[in-house]
Amino acid sequence: MNVGPALRCYMNLMAVRSLPESSRGFRASAAEQLDLIASTGYTGVQFADVPGIAELAECRRRGLGVCGSGRVNKVHEAAELADRLAGEGSDCGTVHLGWGLEDDSEAWSLIEAVIEAAERWRVPLYVETHRATICQDMWRTVQFVSRLPDIRFNGDFSHWYAGQEMVYGDFQRKFEFIQPVIERVRFVHGRIANPGCIQVPVTTGASYVRHFEQLWTACFRAFIAHATAEEYIIFTPELLGPDIFYARVFDGSEESDRWDEMLLLKGMAEQCFASARCC
Repeated sequence: MNVGPALRCYMNLMAVRSLPESSRGFRASAAEQLDLIASTGYTGVQFADVPGIAELAECRRRGLGVCGSGRVNKVHEAAELADRLAGEGSDCGTVHLGWGLEDDSEAWSLIEAVIEAAERWRVPLYVETHRATICQDMWRTVQFVSRLPDIRFNGDFSHWYAGQEMVYGDFQRKFEFIQPVIERVRFVHGRIANPGCIQVPVTTGASYVRHFEQLWTACFRAFIAHATAEEYIIFTPELLGPDIFYARVFDGSEESDRWDEMLLLKGMAEQCFASARCC
């Protein structure tokens, strides 16, 4: 029985597969990793690469949903991504759109291509608020929404929080300014930044943690206000490894266990969703 719009928590496989052997979430085989993910309350996984048929089957055998991701730099690549995701049976896909060097006309064409591909292949495509994309800038992204309101987002707010230092000046004013984006978020990449670092552990009571709780709750509240009882929003922890300069290393070890941190983020998201539903 449907109880209203839902939150689903997926695990990003790029994050979990880069865990060190010292992590409580490390498993030697992909099958063991999927068993752990399913037993920990996640309802799906996100692939960063192109999954094989056997991988998809293993996910479905465990009752895990699947979603994907990709980069679109040229207009025709939007259709190619949507076609692939639809063929894989993906619930949706997140998109790094452009490199951020495109002029407005080029950017609009990319967004239009993503919207059209999502409609044609009936697979939601969520444009990421990510560095090195056309949505790396808060101001410009809001302008895109005003022209192309059908765009939907993956709110990866760590890139704006650190990359544009959202607390430098007036966080609340910037939070209010990006409301058109928040209203269109249907997927969230769970990572917390502080004003200087893209990925940091959860520190209870820290101002930046409260800011992310505010951002996530606002996204969930906006989603609930417009969603049907059958719709859902996805929250996917994405704590990435030191090989791509996300996790910080001190004295040869990562500063925290990313598996445990991702469980904390999952719990935070569930609390934020409960708050959004009741208030």
